[in-house]
Amino acid sequence: MTRSARRTRRTTRSLQVAGVSAAALLALSACSSSDDASSDSSSTPKSSASSSPKLTGTVTVFAAASLKESFTSLGKEFEQAHPGTKVTFNFGGSDTLAASITGGAPADVFAAASPKTMAIVTDKKDAATTPATFVRNQLEIATLPGNPDKVSSLKDLTKSDLKVVLCDKTVPCGAAAQKALDAGHLKLTPVSYEQDVKSALTKVELKEADAAVVYKTDVKAAGDKVEGVEFPESADAVNDYPIALLKDAPNAEAAKAFIALVQSPEGQKVLTAAGFLKPTA
Repeated sequence: MTRSARRTRRTTRSLQVAGVSAAALLALSACSSSDDASSDSSSTPKSSASSSPKLTGTVTVFAAASLKESFTSLGKEFEQAHPGTKVTFNFGGSDTLAASITGGAPADVFAAASPKTMAIVTDKKDAATTPATFVRNQLEIATLPGNPDKVSSLKDLTKSDLKVVLCDKTVPCGAAAQKALDAGHLKLTPVSYEQDVKSALTKVELKEADAAVVYKTDVKAAGDKVEGVEFPESADAVNDYPIALLKDAPNAEAAKAFIALVQSPEGQKVLTAAGFLKPTA
């Protein structure tokens, strides 16, 4: 083989080796890029899934008057758990609150003292979620401290010399009281009908009435200002309390979190401590 031919052969072999090396480098680079892309694509969803939006702003809750003490406590807990939020309440008769909501009053959550008053809202398609029962409540007679009139039964309230106050029949506590009276085949003419349970209780606290038919939770909240008397007919008039997120809620995400707190074991503990009954399974 001539010297010139040997040089040509070496040059060709060098070019082949260089070509193989370049191909190998390109393959490694491609694999590395693919691995990086795979790593990036898998880590991105994990990051977005694990991060939840920070709750801020005001949550407006329309709630039955009997929920005042327990919901006020839960509102404070919610604000502490979610700095930057504020829970405002409108407590009153459930029928009045429902009318306000269907009339366009801005609110995030409605907690009613009966399914019937919640239906005022749902029938108008003003609820964003299906109402869920979160507690139940039972009636009790509230008398003056020491029970000077010796009231021991629902029938005792029918005595003509007693000044008795009831909630209006359109209010859940009033409807429940009438149901209990019907169960006992009793007729009672009160000195006044009040628009919510707290107003009925106040009449006794101020000694403007001798007795009132209210909820056990209200008697408990009043402390030594009144004395409670249980009666068997109340078992026939236990009210379920439903709660729902409202349509067009100004702060829907925070409202959902407040409802979750109410339904949580922590929220249920606050409610049962106030005298509410747990919902039936």
